[in-house]
Amino acid sequence: MEQSEVRNFLEFVEKKLVNFRGSLDLESMERDIAEYNEMMAEPGFWDNTEKAQQTINDANATKEKYNQFKDLETKKEDLEVMLEMLNEEKDEALEKELSDTAIQFEKEVEEFELQMLLSEPYDKNNAVLEIHPGAGGTESQDWGSMLYRMYTRWSEKKGFKVEIVDYQDGDEAGIKSVTMLIKGHNAYGYLKAEKGVHRLVRISPFDSAGRRHTSFASVDVVPEIDEDINIEVNSDDLKIDTYRASGAGGQHINKTDSAVRITHIPTGVVTASQAQRSQLQNKEQAMNMLKAKLYQLQIEEKEREMAAIRGEQKEIGWGSQIRSYVFHPYSMVKDHRTNYETGNVNNVMDGDLDPFIHAYLTSHISS
Repeated sequence: MEQSEVRNFLEFVEKKLVNFRGSLDLESMERDIAEYNEMMAEPGFWDNTEKAQQTINDANATKEKYNQFKDLETKKEDLEVMLEMLNEEKDEALEKELSDTAIQFEKEVEEFELQMLLSEPYDKNNAVLEIHPGAGGTESQDWGSMLYRMYTRWSEKKGFKVEIVDYQDGDEAGIKSVTMLIKGHNAYGYLKAEKGVHRLVRISPFDSAGRRHTSFASVDVVPEIDEDINIEVNSDDLKIDTYRASGAGGQHINKTDSAVRITHIPTGVVTASQAQRSQLQNKEQAMNMLKAKLYQLQIEEKEREMAAIRGEQKEIGWGSQIRSYVFHPYSMVKDHRTNYETGNVNNVMDGDLDPFIHAYLTSHISS
């Protein structure tokens, strides 16, 4: 960045920080942090391990957001000092340092703004992400495995942990389906932007004639929700099947008859788990995912009702195409909800999804 660009950028950041400060309520956060520290210092804090761990997680999340904001303020001040020094005396080394620091700072401001947009009830939760290839056999199943790799790479860059809950191999290549549990703060808040149908256009590596093919795969995302979620499920409405676990899950998949698939007959919702050690554990995990999906259906139905009252034509759910990935005859990834696009397809397939997520969250909040 040139000095003039840095100066304009800092003026822009100043407005952002004022907005952040207003949303955060720093005094309240300081009180919360003090209360968390007092709770963790109490003698019987670890008597309830689960409750204690949740308190630690909440405390860490509050401290991290507070410290990140303070860090942004400090870095902005440092850049202002560097600008003043350059105004007094030209220094090429300092100019380069200013430019490099400003570019990195811009990324940090964008990342913090992204986190600030995540304020809905389950945004902070882990995410359960499912990939289901559409019709097209090997071609679409290969596309499913490419998306699986993309989300795995994105998760790794975020420092999130990925657990394979269910994995079904494709007939010749790729996958028939995969369910991933992505663990990390705000995992669901980020990944809810990915819910929908993803379209691929490319020269097929499976077509000896080298023709162009279009493939589709659906991505479904729900938050991981605690067992005590208030969703009533009638056991008579359930079809429970057990089967032998399979797939390329390595140590994450148990090659036994302990895998469990649950079908909720009234809605047709299906969940499956094969990653746990026992059939009982897999049934419990599949049941928790089922409750999360049914809860999601309730939320979407309420949103439809409100949209109808307001007279809006608003499609809710994951049955519509949200993004196109074009490998040929040109390179482009475009999100059809926000119109954000990039020509760097390789970066996107390697997990560079934050610009798309940011664009979605920003448009979703402002709409």
